[in-house]
This record gives sequence, C-alpha cells and structure tokens, in this order.
Amino acid sequence: MNDRARIEAALLQNSTASSDFDLNPDVVLPVGRKLRPAGVLVPVMATTNGAEVLLTKRSSRLKHHPGQIAFPGGKQDDVDADVTAAALREAEEEVGLPRGHVDILGTMPTHETVTGFLVTPVIGWIDRDFDIVPELGEVAEVFRVPLAHVTDAGLFSVQSRRWRGTRRHYYTVPFGPYYIWGATARILRSLAERMEAT
Repeated sequence: MNDRARIEAALLQNSTASSDFDLNPDVVLPVGRKLRPAGVLVPVMATTNGAEVLLTKRSSRLKHHPGQIAFPGGKQDDVDADVTAAALREAEEEVGLPRGHVDILGTMPTHETVTGFLVTPVIGWIDRDFDIVPELGEVAEVFRVPLAHVTDAGLFSVQSRRWRGTRRHYYTVPFGPYYIWGATARILRSLAERMEAT
C-alpha cells in the first residue's frame, strides 16, 4: 500500500478527540469553557523517496506558542466557510502553499489546546512543487520530516515541564535539530496510531 492509500485507510479508523491534557489526568477543565475553532493543515508532500510532512517553526515574537514547531493553520475567521477553509487560507498565507495544490484527504478528530483552541487537523496531499515563501511575521522556518518518522509510534516519548505552576506531560517526536512536541506531536501521534491500525 502506498503512502496516500495508507493515510486514506487511516482516516477511516475510529478514534476520539485529543487534547493537550491527555497525559495529565489530574487537570480539571472548567465546565462551559469557550473554545475557539481553528484548523491546521497537515501537508503531506509526495516525493520520490517517500512522503514528507511539511512543518513550520513559529516566530519567537508570536503571542501563542512562540518558537514552537507547528502545522500551518490558525483560528477560523469570518471569511472562512469552515475550519478546512481556515487551514487552507492560513497555509497559503504562512508558507505560500496554493490552495489548488492541496487534495484534501479528510480530517481527524478535534484537538483541544491549552490556549483555548479547538483544532481540527486537515490532512492534505500535495503532489506538485511550489515555492515555499515563509510569512516573516509568523514563520521563522519551514522544513520537512519523513512521514515514516512522524507516524512511527515507537519514536514518540512522553516528557514534561512545569507550566503555570504544575507539571505538564506531553508527547514529543524529535527530528534532527527540531523538537516536535505539544499539540503538533499529539496530532501526529494520533495519526501514527491510526496508520499502525490499518
């Protein structure tokens, strides 16, 4: 089965929503909390050496998740028909990925972040080259990681750090100099679990 077919099969697997609190069962979330809808694009690039996932390193000047490794994406604005449209718009703005180059394979269950977003991961297949143009105000760097690396559940580990006075545990899947963790790693871990179940 090729990479695209494996992803399509993985998206048919049942799974539940995830959150930044998955590994922190003692956290009590406020009842009635308001979450802002957002979409991130998981851009899977077809290459002759196997598929790769395009990721960004966020600018250190950003309010939310500065300097972290992330998918292109952001909150759903009034101009967006839905979270998929938001993910495509943000990917075009952040890395110069034309919307017409993306074949949407499907979405994964939502992921709640510690910053109050309800994120829908949108899986996109890209088999055409494009000029990567980072949006300098938001993106410090754009790079690719082999799909095989970030969908191997055995490469993920659980680490922790103190956050707002408590110890928070999270997934991480480092790649070379890139420390992929938090929501990005959690979403990739969910994809890895689905792909290993196919």
